[in-house]
Amino acid sequence: MLQFSSQQMVAIKNKATQSMIDALKNDNEVVLNNPVLVPEDGRATWNLYYFCPEHGVRLTWDRDKPLSHICPVDGKEFTGEPYDGAWWRWLNGLNAKACYDLGLLWQITEEPIYLEKVREILLAYATYYPDYEVHGGIPYNGPGKANAQTLCEANCHIDLARGYDFIKQALTEQEQDKIEKRLLREGAEFLMEHRSAQLHNHEMKINATIGVIGLILDDHRYIDFALNTDYGIHYQLNHGCLGEGMWFEGSVHYHYYALQALLNFEKIAHSTPYSVSSNPNYLKMMKFPLKLVMNNGDFPRLNDSIAGQEKLTHAHLFEFAYKQTPCEEFAQVLTSIYQNISRDNIDALLYGVDELPNAEPIKCQSMHAEQAGLTICYDEARNNSMLLKHAPYGGEHDHYDRLGLILNRNGKEILPDLGTTGYGAELHYGYYKNTATHNTLVVNQQNQSPINPTLLNYQQNDKYTLVASEANWANEPAEVDSHTLVQWDEEAYRDVCFRRAILWLGDAAVELNTVINPHQQQLDLTYHVRGTHLANEQRKSIVNPLSGALERMRDVQLIESQTEFTQGYAIEGQPEFNQHFAADREVDVITGYAPDNPATSEIAYSLVRSNQPELKTVLLHDLSEKQAYQLEKVIWNDAQVEFSLTHSNLTRRFQYNLANNQISELAK
Repeated sequence: MLQFSSQQMVAIKNKATQSMIDALKNDNEVVLNNPVLVPEDGRATWNLYYFCPEHGVRLTWDRDKPLSHICPVDGKEFTGEPYDGAWWRWLNGLNAKACYDLGLLWQITEEPIYLEKVREILLAYATYYPDYEVHGGIPYNGPGKANAQTLCEANCHIDLARGYDFIKQALTEQEQDKIEKRLLREGAEFLMEHRSAQLHNHEMKINATIGVIGLILDDHRYIDFALNTDYGIHYQLNHGCLGEGMWFEGSVHYHYYALQALLNFEKIAHSTPYSVSSNPNYLKMMKFPLKLVMNNGDFPRLNDSIAGQEKLTHAHLFEFAYKQTPCEEFAQVLTSIYQNISRDNIDALLYGVDELPNAEPIKCQSMHAEQAGLTICYDEARNNSMLLKHAPYGGEHDHYDRLGLILNRNGKEILPDLGTTGYGAELHYGYYKNTATHNTLVVNQQNQSPINPTLLNYQQNDKYTLVASEANWANEPAEVDSHTLVQWDEEAYRDVCFRRAILWLGDAAVELNTVINPHQQQLDLTYHVRGTHLANEQRKSIVNPLSGALERMRDVQLIESQTEFTQGYAIEGQPEFNQHFAADREVDVITGYAPDNPATSEIAYSLVRSNQPELKTVLLHDLSEKQAYQLEKVIWNDAQVEFSLTHSNLTRRFQYNLANNQISELAK
């Protein structure tokens, strides 16, 4: 066995608890307690089709009902494709996972039932795998054989290979030969043929699987391909890691997805000449996202992040990382993970140190990462935070939301990033991925075309922080060495320039926006608030004028021709929340409700609409407990804007220079 030495395995057996053994058994109950079922042809498609198209939640998978798929929200049954093929993809995943988990169980307990189940699964796949037809059609993805995309092929094969490593010693030479030739080598060759020439978390997974098969079979051709070729593991690390350590795709979930692949390889290769731990971007990628934990205890749902993926639950990475490289950050993240759950788990058993040090949990912190394009401002005393996204375009898993804004008040998301749902559900491309469902500028209700923002200024002192950035579509479009589908409108954004500065005061955030709109397109500064609109007598009901993602908005109302207004919201479990707005010219305000995430609830939208050649706005987000802020005496000219903020009988006056993006507080 390659994964653990005999001495290591003895130690693992001695430390394994009954609860760990029971957890492995329970996690694989479906496979253990049923006859082995392996598809005889390539009928499996894509697990992300297995979502309710209305609610955006995962359907209930039932081993006994391959033709019936139930929404857990309302009990509605779905039949036929794409759900049937997705059912088989789920089964393939369970089978592969069982090979690893039950193979480990056999090593720990030596009970033959686990050995026989893994043997039967591997031999069944080895029987059918070479004859599975190549099929695909999943957006952005190469094809599969057992499944419909190359990524899924890699995900299954890495568990099949590691499971084989656990039981190889108990197999006959004929069984070993069949599994190695007809399954593992067939899989590795297929993955090598279909690995794409791109930076991508998929290619990290594919490389890791090829590398693991190479290690287990002692095939240096596979190992070299996985590590050292263009778009191999080192190439991905060297080109896909942005300066401070953020994976270029800009999603915390896919950052850790890429690292999961990397560590699946490193857990076997760490004591060999093939270890990747010497690559300087390895530790940078492990550490950087920990700076993104917000004051609700979660990561922000930046870009493609399905509900639940924002949680800090990565013991499978950090148990190994801490043992390999003990440091304060990894000790802190493990403390955070184990605040509410026991450490009695398999990752701690296999890869963890015997005893973790005392460490404080990970906390939200102010952070400015210019190259990653993320700025967080945090007020610890009031437990408020803000995130501005000025990140470079990240390709397939990015969302079209340059200069997007997130606000948390007292640990609760007020202006959230919604993330997304399963990619096979209509709501993914039809709603969540669109510019219109983010707190940013939307032109003609179309998606922003790819652009890399420019950081204009970052000021921080003991009284305030200012971060200013610009997305200028008169510049060259952004390019990324990764496959994309055009889902944006270049013409709508042609020559538009959007500058957004955020003045952070701890209990308030002030936006200073300038939009240059030379072709007089329809501009919508968009905000969605996790609450409900308070009554406003100026609003009148209208037929929804919006197209695209917000065509589904309901209870649409309009306030016409405003230069100043206040929009209030009722927030569950918190005081009211107010936005105070001023513009240099008249705007319309459209309000309504559209899906939150999950889509079982709604979120309140407010759109500031104009088609003038230039639009300048100031917007005060009042994060104070008593909602006592007022925005007053806003004075515009070509070079600057002056405004006063009044709070608890104290008035502060600011001047923002529109030319050099500097802010100063004026004398009283």
